[in-house]
Amino acid sequence: MNKLLAVSLFAISGALLGGCGFGKGPQGELIGSDDRPIFNPQEVPFGMVPCPGGTFHMGQTDQDISASMVNMNKQVTIAGFYMDETEITNNEYRQFMDAIKQDSLDVLGEEYVMTELYPDTTVWVRDFTYHMGDPLLEYYYTHPAFDEYPVVGVDWFAAKYFCNWRTKFRNAAREETGYANDPNFRLPSEAEWEYAARGGRDLATYPWGGPYLRNSKGCMLANFKPGRGDYASDGFAYTSEVGSFFPNDFGLYDMAGNVSEWCDDAYMEASVPVVWDLNPTNPDDNEPRKVVRGGSWKDIAYFLETGTRNFEYQDSARSYIGFRCSMIQIGMGSNNSLN
Repeated sequence: MNKLLAVSLFAISGALLGGCGFGKGPQGELIGSDDRPIFNPQEVPFGMVPCPGGTFHMGQTDQDISASMVNMNKQVTIAGFYMDETEITNNEYRQFMDAIKQDSLDVLGEEYVMTELYPDTTVWVRDFTYHMGDPLLEYYYTHPAFDEYPVVGVDWFAAKYFCNWRTKFRNAAREETGYANDPNFRLPSEAEWEYAARGGRDLATYPWGGPYLRNSKGCMLANFKPGRGDYASDGFAYTSEVGSFFPNDFGLYDMAGNVSEWCDDAYMEASVPVVWDLNPTNPDDNEPRKVVRGGSWKDIAYFLETGTRNFEYQDSARSYIGFRCSMIQIGMGSNNSLN
């Protein structure tokens, strides 16, 4: 009787499951769950470019002139990801600030929004002594003439908050149309940033590949400080409009010069021998120093090299540090072995 009862219950449960929409398709076959969100091959987010995964030599590609020994060569593998084509601009950051002021001011509080998220324009005066930075303090973030220039005066925490907001903003629109959420926007890891900066050119000193700072016509290839007291030979005394110089082979602009860029990693002198060789990263909330890469408009060429490491404290906003976002590739867009 017990066996008959068990068989009967199993049959009844199967009928109930079938009636509830489980297993539409061939009877008795394993076909997966129904009612899943739509997910087509991952689309490239607007303003981003794909960085196909691969293996490269991470680390110093030229002489370690400071004898720091913090960036010895190490071969690592990076999975595919997307990265912003340019640094986040003043106008793009303004869209974020407008949304925060409209939707979250009551929750976050005006003091937090204006002191922690709003760009600190006083950096143009504070960063340099005996420097007439007042015009930039007044106009750089607010005037439309600078809309397409990289946002600065944003610390590591504000850059992370921007990434979180951008994720929610994009996925809210996707949910309305029934599509599955995209992965999170985030700051790139240090390894991702360096891999992207090289643009597929392994052991390249600069993002454009060669060891020189001018092209065959004598034009500068990035916005930096060419020589003592010389900031303008590249065409710009301070920052430049994003995309003013040629992109690298991945289609990324300003991976050297213009502004340095926040990475997600905590800075550690011994990170190269410590981290893993597959998608390496160093998340450490107890380390206030965070990695910045790429060099800026006020830096000499050494800091523009793809292998040069540097850091800034996470709560420090500077007139020469900005950021861009990245996003992992998932599914068939991840450049895996099934492609």
